[in-house]
Amino acid sequence: MAWGNMMSYFSLPNFRAIFQGRVRQAGMQTHTIKSHGAKIARDHLHDWLILLLLVVIEVILFVMHPFYRFVGKDMMTDLKYPLKGNTVPVWTVPLYAVLLPVAVFLLVYIRRKDVYDLHHSILGLLFSVLITAVITDAIKNALGWPRPDFFWRCFPDGKELFDRWGNVICHGKGSDVKEGHKSFPSGHTSWSFAGLGFLSLYLSGKIKAFDRKGHVAKLCIVFLPLLAASLVAISRVDDYWHHWQDVFAGGLLGLIVAAFCYSQFFPPPYNDDGWGPYAYFQALEESRADTNAGQSMNALNSQPMNALVVSQQGRQNGDDLAPLEELESGRM
Repeated sequence: MAWGNMMSYFSLPNFRAIFQGRVRQAGMQTHTIKSHGAKIARDHLHDWLILLLLVVIEVILFVMHPFYRFVGKDMMTDLKYPLKGNTVPVWTVPLYAVLLPVAVFLLVYIRRKDVYDLHHSILGLLFSVLITAVITDAIKNALGWPRPDFFWRCFPDGKELFDRWGNVICHGKGSDVKEGHKSFPSGHTSWSFAGLGFLSLYLSGKIKAFDRKGHVAKLCIVFLPLLAASLVAISRVDDYWHHWQDVFAGGLLGLIVAAFCYSQFFPPPYNDDGWGPYAYFQALEESRADTNAGQSMNALNSQPMNALVVSQQGRQNGDDLAPLEELESGRM
């Protein structure tokens, strides 16, 4: 019985109600890219310019050399893990953390035709990921914490060399040594939770996961992106690219930034209006106000016309009664 209820919940008609029926309840008005896209772009031009600035800052931070922290011989005990490749390659991170959520946003737009939702979800996602990336790389470069596999990055032949103060003298490949000083926090993890965490908040609002009706099955959809981000974080520890503290801090950072960026554009997911952006409801109120104002003006304009008709009818009625008045007064 319970399995049948769950299957019926995930049926196609129910998903149509999730992505389309909510809007009908609010007095649906479509705002398409063609009708409102240019206006929204103009209104948020400064946001997109700041976004470009964040991209420039991130590129600069990425190419900068990190702080080469002192690494003594005693510290090497915890830094001799094998040098391995990435289970999750770097180039795949933007695919699942940015492009996958954008594909979901586009799917919702196709169903609902709400450019406010599309624009603000994409803008919020990009801000979430880029702010997280800038904070992550700034901390990486400032701290310069060594990775668990730092020994083999520094001494690929296994021959240790230290200066008179006990600090390492690396003779490994320069790029490997540079990357070896970027352990804290985990970039893979922070990006994953920034992008997929934002997607999780977005989905929880769209399907009304917290509508207090007891549909626990909705949480499966909400937790799925977070599970994927968690598996990416675990892979960073398994590959010996990060300590557990690195991925914990990265995940926390990404989630916090995602929550802040989401709240700039959308009500909380547990809110009754959590399925749509603030801008949609504002546009709806403005449209209703314009409609009411137009109706009021029409009513005011119709009043003089009614008075004129009544006056003309009065005159006509007065002309019809004139002979009677003259008769009564003895003039006829």
